[in-house]
Amino acid sequence: MPKSVSRSAAWLLALGLLPVLLGLSPAFAGDLEVAQKLWMAGQRPQALSLLEQSLTKTPNDLKLRFALGVMRMEQGELKQASQIFTQLSQDFPDLPDPYNNLAVIHASQGELDLAQSALNQALSLQPDHAQALENLADVLLRQAERAYQRALKAQPTPSVNTSTKLRLTQSLLREMDARKP
Repeated sequence: MPKSVSRSAAWLLALGLLPVLLGLSPAFAGDLEVAQKLWMAGQRPQALSLLEQSLTKTPNDLKLRFALGVMRMEQGELKQASQIFTQLSQDFPDLPDPYNNLAVIHASQGELDLAQSALNQALSLQPDHAQALENLADVLLRQAERAYQRALKAQPTPSVNTSTKLRLTQSLLREMDARKP
């Protein structure tokens, strides 16, 4: 399955660098830092609450909004995370990361065409976005599996080549899924 911009500790680093690259500085950087420490310490409800409180004071803060979206996504609150990343993509249309994270949500829900579209948008903004490229490859592999399955069903006599391709694709997907952290 595609990966978000980050995984727990990794997104903390990326999140800290994103606004620097954009020349943005949030008014409540201290709250974000505290929320990240709470999150990493397993105090997730407190981290979410702190971010939400901070966003009432600075509702347009990119770092706070992005962190809240990532945390919601990691909590499995995909509807809320999707709303956050959708709004970020509208407010900051030149940023690839909200599109990448939207793609991860779509892919996790089996919406592979929507995931591919979001990843294509991310890559049109930043063609060398490593995580979006990897996620696109994952989505394309899952789409290949579906296409091979449909091809086998459509054939009057199952093709050995199609069956082999499906088996190899499924084997690769199983191996990828087994290696998930």
